[in-house]
Amino acid sequence: MRVITAPDPIDAPGIKWGILAPGHIANRFVTEVHRYTLSRIAAVGSRDFARAQQFATEHGIERAYGSYAELVDDPTIDAIYVANPHSEHHAAALLALESGKPVLVEKAFTINAAQAEDVFTLAKRQGLFAMEAMWSRFLPHYPTVKALIDDGDLGEVVGVTANHSQPLNFNPEGRLLNPALAGGALLDLGIYPMSFFHYLLGSPTTVHAEGVLTETGVDQREAITLGFAAGAYGLSYCDLSAAGTNPAEIIGTVGRIDIPGWFYQPQNIVFTPLNGEPITLRTKVEGGFQYEAAEAARCIRDGRVESGVISWADTVAVLRTTDAIRAQLGVVYPQER
Repeated sequence: MRVITAPDPIDAPGIKWGILAPGHIANRFVTEVHRYTLSRIAAVGSRDFARAQQFATEHGIERAYGSYAELVDDPTIDAIYVANPHSEHHAAALLALESGKPVLVEKAFTINAAQAEDVFTLAKRQGLFAMEAMWSRFLPHYPTVKALIDDGDLGEVVGVTANHSQPLNFNPEGRLLNPALAGGALLDLGIYPMSFFHYLLGSPTTVHAEGVLTETGVDQREAITLGFAAGAYGLSYCDLSAAGTNPAEIIGTVGRIDIPGWFYQPQNIVFTPLNGEPITLRTKVEGGFQYEAAEAARCIRDGRVESGVISWADTVAVLRTTDAIRAQLGVVYPQER
């Protein structure tokens, strides 16, 4: 039984980041990069200069810009962290890559698979690094779960459940209910279970989804069943209007793994062999975002254009699944019409 130790982010090379769009998620990224890595945030850009300036002051960032174009043209920046709404990720990533900057793009990487392929095509042409900031993929408990499966500790995996429900801002004027900003539960919350299923089981062979839409036409909640070639099933419930405990469970023929609490955040995991006592594996770490930032820094300094932890193909495959789910729910964003 293996517990995987992730590379210490403090050992990764230090690079200079530019933050594209200050906000809650960017605040956490900056805080944990500064606390746990050698990298530093050199600049921040926003369409609102005052907002960029305030963010820079709060985090001790040297330069603030009132446009994304100014940010990506800063010659001192090694890479761009894209943290605006995912409806804007496609345009922001292309802007950065066209200016010669590697990109780390928040989840959901783009609103659909076609947009992701656009970004990766340009990254390949430019010879530049691009990666989805699916931070949970880099946390120690994820590869430990995968190692238990690969080593046969669970026997044959027959089912995986992963749920994600949070009572988020249900303001009709807000981002989460706005189709133009790619609102809805799936791309904000459900993207975590979908990425988890893909990581453990690969791409599904069948996808079935039922759900409820808001008055604005985005998904409020959905129940999703995925079937996989080896015979396992993935089950997920996602909801942006109600609170869940958000655990995950991986069920095998000779053992089970439980991730109590919010499965995609740093956690210990519990392995229970068939007819045996639960064993807690200590995989929980402090912070979390520093691991994806460190991986990006290593790849950029090594001249790699994609990560082996979450490849371009991985990101596109997950978005093909979310595309299929949205098609069944009837959620179409204005950009796709």
